[in-house]
Amino acid sequence: MSWRFKCINCGSNYEISEIIYRCRKCNDLLEVEFDFAEMTEKIWKNEWKRRPISVWKYKELFPVSDESKIITLKEGGTNLYECGNLAEKLKLRVLHVKNEGENPTGSFKDRGMTVGVTKAFEFGIKTVICASTGNTSASLAAYAAKAKLQCIVLIPSGKIAQGKLAQAMVYGARVVQVRGNFDQALKTVLTLSERHKEAYLLNSINPFRVEGQKSLAYEICEQLNEPPDTVIVPVGNAGNISAIWKGFTEFYKLGLIDKLPRMIGVQAEGSAPIAQAVKNGKGTIVPINEPETVATAIRIGFPVSWKKAIKAIMESGGKAETVTDTEILEAQKLLARSEGLFVEPASASSIAGLRKLLEAGKMDRDEVVVCVTTGHGLKDPDSAVRISEKPSEVDAEIGSVERLLGFS
Repeated sequence: MSWRFKCINCGSNYEISEIIYRCRKCNDLLEVEFDFAEMTEKIWKNEWKRRPISVWKYKELFPVSDESKIITLKEGGTNLYECGNLAEKLKLRVLHVKNEGENPTGSFKDRGMTVGVTKAFEFGIKTVICASTGNTSASLAAYAAKAKLQCIVLIPSGKIAQGKLAQAMVYGARVVQVRGNFDQALKTVLTLSERHKEAYLLNSINPFRVEGQKSLAYEICEQLNEPPDTVIVPVGNAGNISAIWKGFTEFYKLGLIDKLPRMIGVQAEGSAPIAQAVKNGKGTIVPINEPETVATAIRIGFPVSWKKAIKAIMESGGKAETVTDTEILEAQKLLARSEGLFVEPASASSIAGLRKLLEAGKMDRDEVVVCVTTGHGLKDPDSAVRISEKPSEVDAEIGSVERLLGFS
């Protein structure tokens, strides 16, 4: 099978067997490409459609040469919930939620990490490294543990949700807190991976991460038996929206679907360089030096995959939206109380964005919409506790309880 890395800017090609993160000519991002004619023939010759839904159901579409090296925790195959109660409240015809919090470490990051760590294992790497706002560190630490690799994670000091920090620590990662924000931590690990080749970088700048994450689009197509009209995605470092779009376009070019959805990216108002660029009709972003939002997973001021994200939005005929912290937290409660789905604040930004676009008349209420929720609510339980009603306390006596509850 013919695979290659291709620069998204200058088009330079590189061997898939190289350990490389950026184009050597222009320093831009790389993407994995395959020969579509060759792949079409390959996938129609096997029985992949009969396999149970999971990331590795689509193994032919990933650049893995040795299947015995696959590192998996049975990721993917997350449920696509038809949310009739919430659709009724929003006056929307059909709403589905793709709940990525059901992955092994509780976030969508596992899709990319299973492929990324598998490639590290194929390369004979002994140490993997990343910068993280929380979910990436948790996921990398888990897969590194499974692969018996040393794991190093850099996180912004004092700005990580405790549920995510606990995961990285219990999986055995070497956790380093950087006195700065995520963008500074990422810059540091980029330099480390360049200076020390034995430390394999597994942030979303690594093109193999995107390969795993594109499986989310494949699953949506199969679960619905067709693509939806619109897919709404929370956007932080911007790897996920571009990966999902890549998945849809690959299925389309392979003749497995006959239309493409539009992609809508949602960012928190205090951390929205991509959304602001799209809204202003700009082809480039203005980084935010001190991003702030309660949605810590998308609190990123200089997203590394911004070019890919803008391309996905524009090519699909989509758009971008910003939401306030208040709108995010309201959406978190709305989803939980309408559908019984508990997601972290960053995840709820897709619901908040949908609600805002509908109220502004910027979306057709007759669409089939899929909102991607990226992480489980227990990743950041403190936020949920703060926005919920406090428990009542009474004496352990039946009369007191009856009076409190209004029972006669």
